[in-house]
Amino acid sequence: MFPVPKGVWLCASDKFLLKSTLAGAPDLEQPQSFHEMHHYSNLIDRFGHFKIWHGAGSVLVAVSFSSVFGGCLPCKIFGTYSTLVETVSYSMFAAIFNVGWAATQVSHIPRTLSDIENQYRWIAYLSIFIGCCFVGIFLLGSEEPRLKQGVHGDDFRRISWIYWFKKVLYYQVALVYVLTRMVTNVSQALLAFYVINDLEMAQSSKALVPAIIYIFSFIVSVLLQETMWTGQRLKVCYTAGGICWIFCGAGVLFLPSNMSAIMYLLSVVIGIANALMTVTAVSMQSVLVGEDLNGCAFVYGSLSFLDKVTCGLALYILESYESSSPNLRGCQSLNGCFSITRYGMGLVPGICALMGVAVTYTMKLHKPLTKPLMEPLLS
Repeated sequence: MFPVPKGVWLCASDKFLLKSTLAGAPDLEQPQSFHEMHHYSNLIDRFGHFKIWHGAGSVLVAVSFSSVFGGCLPCKIFGTYSTLVETVSYSMFAAIFNVGWAATQVSHIPRTLSDIENQYRWIAYLSIFIGCCFVGIFLLGSEEPRLKQGVHGDDFRRISWIYWFKKVLYYQVALVYVLTRMVTNVSQALLAFYVINDLEMAQSSKALVPAIIYIFSFIVSVLLQETMWTGQRLKVCYTAGGICWIFCGAGVLFLPSNMSAIMYLLSVVIGIANALMTVTAVSMQSVLVGEDLNGCAFVYGSLSFLDKVTCGLALYILESYESSSPNLRGCQSLNGCFSITRYGMGLVPGICALMGVAVTYTMKLHKPLTKPLMEPLLS
């Protein structure tokens, strides 16, 4: 997600505009078929278009980050720090960031107190420097992949996007993927507000709780990478992750502040559930695409677009009611401490997980996935 610097406050409508900008940029930039990617690869012979996309995308990401954390550049140029100028500025750099980030994906198929502002600025510059170093190592140390196979018969036949709309599985996979992203993105966006405002935990919990979720998600993802996926296993693993999130959602919804330590245990289960649901939801896209590789760009692009728009709308609605949410600090009751953040963190992901499990149950995923890897990804 594209960061808005600490100290810059935008109203709900401006945040929705920024989220909408994030939704549209990357999907318009991707090639729409394998034939187009093959055509682009022939245009550059010596340096290779894979490195061009990766290098150019990294430059755009660096420019967008440095422009954001370095301050509102258009505000300085026009001499005004109005909300409109700030919103346009961050929306513009958000689009630049998304185009740059999408380019790197294709290659792999603030105003605040001066001391805090300087800390964020140097952290951003350090991140940019480290990132550029690794980009340089990648570009200099990697061998350019070549597409040496010729075009024979219909190997590179383009598939119309209408073809996918005729498949029931497309709608099922799209719904499951969007619901899964709703679970992970909405909970991630509200997590820091929940642990500080609702559970009244220490400031360090804003970093510790997400770290626990990430660590256990990473561990489960590594364990799942060697799984021989079948349709039945995908449905079982997704259902297990969905059930875990349903129980976690109920726990988050009713957890009082005087029992906030339980949140660390819930973080472990949330991390496991996120990995199970996300890995299997993405794998379902592979089952949907199957051997129709020439149309895979539309599938992945359209589903990515849908998830960004849906998550943006959900966060817009939740934040629209945030100002009317009562101040519940110090509330110790099990059933009386309900805020918009608590509903968004517990009820929304739980309902989305339940719906995702229900849709998964109706899927017909009997066809095995692609051939297993000849060598493990991590050795």
